[in-house]
Amino acid sequence: MTEERLDALIIGGGPAGLTAAIYLARYRRRILVVDAAESRASWIPRSHNHAGYPDGVTGPELVANMRAQAERYGARIERGSVETLEKDEEGFIARTDGGHAVAARTVLLASGVIDREPGLPNLYQAVQKGLIRQCPICDAYEVIDHRIGVIGHGAGTLGEALFLRNYSPDVTMLTLGKPMELEEVDRRRMEKAGIRAVIDPVAEVHTEEGRIVALTTEAGDRLTFDTLYSGLGADPRTGAVMALGPLTAADGRLSVDRHQQTSVEGLFAAGDVVEGLNQISVGMGQAAIAATAIHRRLAVADGKL
Repeated sequence: MTEERLDALIIGGGPAGLTAAIYLARYRRRILVVDAAESRASWIPRSHNHAGYPDGVTGPELVANMRAQAERYGARIERGSVETLEKDEEGFIARTDGGHAVAARTVLLASGVIDREPGLPNLYQAVQKGLIRQCPICDAYEVIDHRIGVIGHGAGTLGEALFLRNYSPDVTMLTLGKPMELEEVDRRRMEKAGIRAVIDPVAEVHTEEGRIVALTTEAGDRLTFDTLYSGLGADPRTGAVMALGPLTAADGRLSVDRHQQTSVEGLFAAGDVVEGLNQISVGMGQAAIAATAIHRRLAVADGKL
């Protein structure tokens, strides 16, 4: 991809990575964004809680606009993925899936997470129609008083169901055949909130008029919902950096300091790959902090600050 020593390599071309690219390009830094084109933002049918878009914005539209803005200021964005990352005397050497070596003084990881998706047919189409949602914080307001199904089991899924219970009196947990795996205290919380559970596996998924979701269980029961949420959690995309031994949180996401630097000197992280709240606005804010910290770090090292 490049033989020169970059000021910064950005891994990931979603909202966090592109925000950092915009900042660093405007700081007149030599940067490269390596984008695997797998941002979970591209799955968003329309977000209504992203500031500045009162009528909402689709994920693909937001990402395309940010990419164009970064490129306007000279940011280079190339398709690919970083397979390995190593430290050297001047920074880092990254190797891509295309076999290229990329040398950079600093690295910003903005690779996000991979949602644990339910094993249901036509998943992408259902997400695009808003029938299977990923983020109650983002769009619970749009499902007030809907019949809501939350897919998953365990305390994490119950937490999402309890959050959604503030928006609707009709919330059901769907374990897809898995045991509930709840402590007694959580079972009492679930019962008090009036949340029911369906343990039977799902045999078939139905859509009607682009807005109704119905599930048929293996027992033959037909369950109808207005909206389904996946509450199975997500796994961070940290594989490329783990050989460097960065500190992580209990969920595997990266721990960072107030400048978004990991425990590895010169390695920064922003967005959903970092422990904290999975929100586009949070990731963008973290990216701005990280980009500015990278710029200042390099300026000090070069005797310009």
